[in-house]
Amino acid sequence: MIELSHLRGKIVAVLGLGKSGQASVKALIASGAIVWAWDDNPDSLLQLDTLNLAPVNIAECDWNDPVMLVISPGIPSTFPTPHPAAERARRAGVPIICDVELLCTAHPDVPTLAITGTNGKSTTTALTAHILAHAGVKTQAGGNLGNPALGFDPMEADDCFVLELSSYQLELLQDASFDAAALLNITPDHLDRHGGMDGYIAAKRLVFARAKGPKWAIISGDDEPCHRIAEELAREGGRYIVMISVRETVPHGIYVRDGHLIDDLDGTADAVFDLRQATHMPGLHNWQNIAFAYALCRARGIDAAKIIDGIMSFPGLAHRQERLGAIDSIVFVNDSKATNAEATAKALSAYDNIYWILGGKPKEGGIDGLDVFYDRIRKAFLIGAASDAFAETLEGKLPFESCGTLEIAASRALACARADGVAGAVVLLSPACASFDQYKSFEARGDHFRDLFARFERGQA
Repeated sequence: MIELSHLRGKIVAVLGLGKSGQASVKALIASGAIVWAWDDNPDSLLQLDTLNLAPVNIAECDWNDPVMLVISPGIPSTFPTPHPAAERARRAGVPIICDVELLCTAHPDVPTLAITGTNGKSTTTALTAHILAHAGVKTQAGGNLGNPALGFDPMEADDCFVLELSSYQLELLQDASFDAAALLNITPDHLDRHGGMDGYIAAKRLVFARAKGPKWAIISGDDEPCHRIAEELAREGGRYIVMISVRETVPHGIYVRDGHLIDDLDGTADAVFDLRQATHMPGLHNWQNIAFAYALCRARGIDAAKIIDGIMSFPGLAHRQERLGAIDSIVFVNDSKATNAEATAKALSAYDNIYWILGGKPKEGGIDGLDVFYDRIRKAFLIGAASDAFAETLEGKLPFESCGTLEIAASRALACARADGVAGAVVLLSPACASFDQYKSFEARGDHFRDLFARFERGQA
């Protein structure tokens, strides 16, 4: 647990008692701070009983007393409407921060790598941490992914924090600084929380606002908002800017050419890795993730050979194009994390001869735009609340079955793949939908798919 001794005896308000909020409360109490904690959900407040802490409604408290507000990033502090507690804190001139700020200011001497972007940041964070650990660097990863920042253990100057940061978290940082920061991509997301696209881009740019050490700024050259930010950073000066591209040559950057990862940081354009060997990370989007992780590890001083060893030993993330195994040469891939069409597009682009399981609680836009991948799909199997709408979309364009449940869909997909007998068949769960019509989370949906594969593997299809 992170020690926050500089807050001993001081009143700190904590709003939101999810995973990060609970870790913040525990770290603050252990450090001797006086904690005023609140959550609008009465059930969440019950968690304070185990800590012998009485709840304080900080929307109604005297804001002359707290020295800061530690707010869960999921709670609006500005757009679209600030939480009343955040508004009162702001009026009182009380800093509004998140747990990442406390971590970074408590351990300024520990090398810290920050990763943000609309898509791919979880995979890149996990891959970067894996490579560093594989190379012998004591590493902890978390933030927006996995462990909350204040749930980490204390670290030394030879170790490394690897942080996945959302746009919400970035807006709640004041003095936190990073040895290297990476911006993977920017596409429209969370626009209501940022007052529109300009606000969202500005929030992502904040990852480069404060830097320490050699000031590495690692940024994609493959989308316009990122490219524009890179140009702005170059004009400002004072940073070592590394461009990443899977589409074109970027001098003195990291890029992909003919399926190879090219390291041109020293101007030598070395082909360091055949990306096609990373069969556990298929597709251009994963090649981008690999390129960013490679650059981040170079920033931490890891040599290319050790980085490549780490890439090849990376097991991947659960529910993100997770290769479960094969039955009669038919590969099963769990991509339950793909809860919208944009995420599903990345999976569909990575495979051929797909038996596609999709559906659930639909999102705005449904599966619009995925028709460019229909020639890769042998048949679709529809589940959940979106079945009727998706059937209308696919009618006359793609063979499909309305299956209702994941169990029926997975069984039918395997049967059809067996009957067709095509080489390279893939049963792909990539729903393009939220899970909440039939499951409590995308993780529960993916776990069910994994269990079904295990059953089928035992001959119980």
